[in-house]
Amino acid sequence: MKARFKYRIYPTPGQKYRLAKLFGCVRVVWNDSLACCQEKYQLGEKKPTNSELQKQLITQSKNTEDREWLSEVSAIPLQQSLNDLNQAYQNFFKSTKGQRKGRPIRPPKFKSRKSKQTARFTKGGFKVCQHKVYLAKIGRLKIVSPVRFTCCSIISNSNQRFRS
Repeated sequence: MKARFKYRIYPTPGQKYRLAKLFGCVRVVWNDSLACCQEKYQLGEKKPTNSELQKQLITQSKNTEDREWLSEVSAIPLQQSLNDLNQAYQNFFKSTKGQRKGRPIRPPKFKSRKSKQTARFTKGGFKVCQHKVYLAKIGRLKIVSPVRFTCCSIISNSNQRFRS
């Protein structure tokens, strides 16, 4: 079972800066991986695997002078960005083959600064407490939510259920 909750957060100015940096890094990793996949397609090669993209665009890029700022944010949202791109490609290919119900899906496109800024964390990158949520390398963000949580309310099992 997957659960999704919407929260209104109140970040401090320093947290706003770190969130903006996180969103920018996620967008850069998405755009770089999409460009790499499109380049491979034009050359007639197969799409690189997720692990190859992670090695090339996250791990090795952090060691270059041009992209060393990628190490200032948590690696979890960067990896999730690659997972999201992989899922977008799978949905597109299934749609073109007729294996997916509904209207045809377009191929993934590049993200811009003006589009909706998102970042996904897995259970190792966040922790929800009563009036705060902790995000890795961001800090504790003050939240307002309709659902009340007690500290450490996330159960670590395969279903990842939430208790109130």
